[in-house]
Amino acid sequence: MSEDKESIPSPELPESTLKSNTDEIAIQKPDAAPEYVTPYEPVNIDTGENPDNALTESEPESGMNFMGHLEEIRSRLIKSSIVLVLVTAICANYSDFLVNEILIAPLTRSSKTLVLQNLVPYGQLSLYLQVVVFSAFIISFPFLAWQIWQFVAPGLHENERKAGRFSILFISLSFFTGIGFGYFVFLPVTLQFFASFGTSQIKNNISVQDYVSFFTGALLTAGLVFELPFIAYILSKIGLLTPAFMRFYRKHAIVFLLVVAAIVTPSTDIVTQLVIGLPMILLYELSILISAHVNRKNNALKI
Repeated sequence: MSEDKESIPSPELPESTLKSNTDEIAIQKPDAAPEYVTPYEPVNIDTGENPDNALTESEPESGMNFMGHLEEIRSRLIKSSIVLVLVTAICANYSDFLVNEILIAPLTRSSKTLVLQNLVPYGQLSLYLQVVVFSAFIISFPFLAWQIWQFVAPGLHENERKAGRFSILFISLSFFTGIGFGYFVFLPVTLQFFASFGTSQIKNNISVQDYVSFFTGALLTAGLVFELPFIAYILSKIGLLTPAFMRFYRKHAIVFLLVVAAIVTPSTDIVTQLVIGLPMILLYELSILISAHVNRKNNALKI
């Protein structure tokens, strides 16, 4: 009987079943060496994946975006610096014209009693450098504003980018209008007052450094004041300013602007103050119209 049992052939199992069984046996072996896992990379037993994969995968991308922004800033700064240096070199060739015909001309046209005086050995060298760099900045202002816009534009919507193209033109025209107002209106009025005020026993010898500071400060202040319509446009675009609010506080704004004109204008003459105050009031009225136009467009988009 034992011989018959030994002669009975054992049933053959499919090859896939044998492999799966052997795999299960291999997995269940207590002596099998576990795979080494670092303590810094926890592994999910069910999925076999790192639960922090989302974090580790997003970090390089955010790092690349941050580095991309830095590279963009670097590129814009390099382009702006190159243009500013080139324009400065061009202005340096016309430095005598800029000093004699642009800087000193308002002083000589206002009065013959005002005389510029150099008080330090390097005074005229410093004067020429300031005039050349300041002139280059004014001429390069549209390009500098465009570079700032090019850096901001990728983060805006398409309609905001379209509006921004005209905003650069608006900013530049407002700035140059303010510079022209400061040069042809504000400076002659104030310098004429300085020349006529006081006793004739004291000579009005003005330090050239003080005059340059007054000259550049007056032009930059006028240029920034004339940006008021653009500021009203931006605040109205984002919903922080409404024409109803500006109309309600119109009287308060007019009083405030006249006080500012009285502070900025050295003369106590009401006519001189109105020469400075009236353009500021007109800019405020223009800002109301701009705010109303933007408000109508915003309401139309909400419908």
